[in-house]
Amino acid sequence: MQALSTHFIGATVAVMGLGKSGAASARALLAAGARVLAWDDQEETRAMAEEQGLPLADLSAADWKAIDLLVWSPGIPHTHPTPHPVAEAARAAGVKLVCDIDLLCAANPGARTVAITGTNGKSTTTTLTGHLLAGLGTPLAVGGNLGVPALDLPSLGLDGTYVLELSSYQLELLDQAQFDIAVLLNITPDHLARHGGMEGYVAAKASMFDRLPAGSTAVVAVDDIHSAEIHLRLTRRKDIVTRAISAQKVVEGGVYAPEGILIDDLDGKAVPILDLSDVAALPGRHNWQNACAAYVIGRACGMTPHAIAERLRSYPGLKHRQELVAIIDGVRYVNDSKATNADAAEKAMVCYDRIYWIAGGQAKEGGIESLRPLFPRIARAFLIGEAAQSFADTLSGTVGYEMCGTLDIAIHRARDLALADPDPASGVVLLSPACASWDQFKSFEHRGDAFRDIVNGLSGERSAA
Repeated sequence: MQALSTHFIGATVAVMGLGKSGAASARALLAAGARVLAWDDQEETRAMAEEQGLPLADLSAADWKAIDLLVWSPGIPHTHPTPHPVAEAARAAGVKLVCDIDLLCAANPGARTVAITGTNGKSTTTTLTGHLLAGLGTPLAVGGNLGVPALDLPSLGLDGTYVLELSSYQLELLDQAQFDIAVLLNITPDHLARHGGMEGYVAAKASMFDRLPAGSTAVVAVDDIHSAEIHLRLTRRKDIVTRAISAQKVVEGGVYAPEGILIDDLDGKAVPILDLSDVAALPGRHNWQNACAAYVIGRACGMTPHAIAERLRSYPGLKHRQELVAIIDGVRYVNDSKATNADAAEKAMVCYDRIYWIAGGQAKEGGIESLRPLFPRIARAFLIGEAAQSFADTLSGTVGYEMCGTLDIAIHRARDLALADPDPASGVVLLSPACASWDQFKSFEHRGDAFRDIVNGLSGERSAA
């Protein structure tokens, strides 16, 4: 748990939302001596918070004149599509809304902070960066939007480094936080309702670079138009170092891997560092981009190219992101539950030639129309969740599909058809849903764990994964 500033002693702080990050915030504030007023709109979550000893107070009836700060859980809408009444009341009284990242940064002003965002790839890049920097042997903590909530991370000294995955929801709530290294991987349409459209979503991502003081480093992948425009704006800042990365083209003065060979041109020498096709846990062009980003971070933190290459080779991979769960009777079963939109699913699908595709859930903007060029790779689709019918409409006439409803049925049907193929080893049963999970699961992790459990319960001869 974080040791927050002593200025919270006697302060009255409201905490809205008591999921993982909100509960961690409330605990840290209580330990810092604050008077905490904690609330969640969900009765079940309030009951869990009460069991943890968190003091509950209905913030819809709060006296905002007596409250110093509101810590807002990023998952709760506060502007779009409809402002939450508690957020409106707080703002009307002049009370700031912040998220836990602000409190973490304020509590550790001397530690190095690496912030990573992007529509896709941020979790892989965050864990990969953590794996790289662990090679330095200095204090390190990895979390944020991924895994451990910010205020459950340990306090680090002046030689410590925080590696934080940040969502657009968190970025738009930042007030005073500053970063030493900020990384943007990509921007494609996502969460548009929460940000009032694409312009608001892009602005939320770009706002991360407003948190860079003089002497800090901006790392931007320039493989999509929105990110490339942000990179161009950043190059006009002369007080920071701006580095471009790309998995599609050569970028002068940056790091790139259009052919899968990671090239370091940071010193203008275009040095080949590593053949990324040899790194089993980083398949596909999207992972080449992630590796380029992590490489630049490693260099900015003082690692040698050789040391970074060795750490890249030993990266074990990220759960729920192209995670090879098992090979049974020659058929591969891959858990890509973290692919919660079509763009993320595309990153996995381009890696396989014959796919028994499990897809569906709570649909995102745009559906799966953008995946049409990859439909020839799909041997058959097995559709689940709320989006099953809309996905079926898109696939109809091009890809054979089955309306399975649940993940269990989909896995068993996919296995049966994969085994019936004359060459079972040519196929992969791929859970890459292109949807959020909340219609049937608590989270994408829950969905991926369920996939893993069902696959591990299948009979058959297993090969080393």
